[in-house]
Amino acid sequence: MARFPSAANLFPVLLLFAVTSTAAANPAAAENADDSRDQPNVILIVVDDMGWMDLACQGSDYYKTPNIDRLADEGLRFTNGYAACAVCSPTRAALQTGRYPARIGVTDWIRSMFQRGNIGTPAKNPTDYVGGKNRKLLCPPNPYWMEHSEVTMAEVLGANGYKTAYIGKWHLGDEAWYPPGQGYDENRGGCDYGQPPSYFDPYNQPKHRHPMIRAGIPSLPGRKAGEFLTHREADEAVQLIRKWKDQPFFINLSHYAVHTPIQAIDKVAAKYKRAGKSDVNAKYAAMVESIDDSTKQILETLHELDIDDRTLIIFTSDNGGLDNGGRPTENAPLRSGKGYAYEGGIRVPFLVRWPGKIKPGTTSDAPVCSIDVFPTVLDAVGVAPPADGTIDGLSLLPHMKSAAETPLERDELIWHFPHYRHAPGPYSILRKGPWKLIQFDEGISELYDLQNDLSEADNLAEKEPERVQAMQKRLSAILESMDAKRPIPNPDFAR
Repeated sequence: MARFPSAANLFPVLLLFAVTSTAAANPAAAENADDSRDQPNVILIVVDDMGWMDLACQGSDYYKTPNIDRLADEGLRFTNGYAACAVCSPTRAALQTGRYPARIGVTDWIRSMFQRGNIGTPAKNPTDYVGGKNRKLLCPPNPYWMEHSEVTMAEVLGANGYKTAYIGKWHLGDEAWYPPGQGYDENRGGCDYGQPPSYFDPYNQPKHRHPMIRAGIPSLPGRKAGEFLTHREADEAVQLIRKWKDQPFFINLSHYAVHTPIQAIDKVAAKYKRAGKSDVNAKYAAMVESIDDSTKQILETLHELDIDDRTLIIFTSDNGGLDNGGRPTENAPLRSGKGYAYEGGIRVPFLVRWPGKIKPGTTSDAPVCSIDVFPTVLDAVGVAPPADGTIDGLSLLPHMKSAAETPLERDELIWHFPHYRHAPGPYSILRKGPWKLIQFDEGISELYDLQNDLSEADNLAEKEPERVQAMQKRLSAILESMDAKRPIPNPDFAR
């Protein structure tokens, strides 16, 4: 099986892969393509807004997730798993490409067509900086789509004999940039929506002003009134697994749950009503259970078809849980939640299961990120990465197959959010070893020792000025090497 070269240090000299996916340039891949038994199936399960503490295997005594817990019990659980951004679209771009959002240029969630007024689909993505007189900084605009020049996992796998499917939330652009435009053979519900109009079939809002919302979810028409969306997504996945059981496949099951609107099946939510928990908490817990139901259905189907041991499953979330005073979920002991630079906004569940390849019950505290999924999957299936492409992630396969004994040759991860969302404004993050620097573009620095302060309660920036300065310099060099778009002074700022 082909292996990626070691990634001793991603920055400033980043890992480059320059091999083609043709049989001539990649004999190993061609050999594998002749015998599909040597090529594992891949199922990537992405939950929307699932927090780090939303699973029993993560330590929760509220959520009941026995089937998702099986992925950890029968595989590997990363305790330092991270999303590439504290909001969804940038992480989704990173999962598809193995590249940091800062490099791709998708650094905030993408506004859907119905959220853009009469703009429609412009000829190209915006380039003008944005901001009002009340902001110190002007910010780079977020695009309306991830460019076609980005090479996706589906495009690489599809060129190497894999059937590919996307199910659920996409949120990476307008119709021309839906999953079929990014290499997927099948698309069941992937569009520009950031959330579903409704979780109940026909998944629409019949009185909404926009015709698309009134119609429902493109590529996922209603079939049974009242059916819950997560269960429908699972059925779509199972249908394709059965259809493709005799050939290698890649299915990206990207649940719309547990994003708002917080809706649930009443009898399921009733199981979670208890003292100290609101009705919103109970409905959210029922939505988590629907993800567990889906996982059970997939695991049972793989076992029934006798393809369990040649199917790699990766389970993660696109950002941390939404935590507004414990509603709809509680991220403690992590600080804050979705959208924020703190651990509650970016630390997420990260589970991997591959029977016979990964030792059951393995736990790893190595920091890993959404950017690592792309190179890990390609390494696992023996397929070459895209030619002349800079991949920011690294393959986790040697680490996983060694029961976490083989160390990851990396001690840095970065995040870049050059937009105003929460005070004190745009920020970038460098995690180096246990140290985490949050550098806000308006000049505020925060430094935390995550090994001894997981809750980020003690800002050590004033006590560690030399460390702050060194990490600032490093972070700036990394962003510059990526040509990352950064905020600039606003000449019209009304002081």
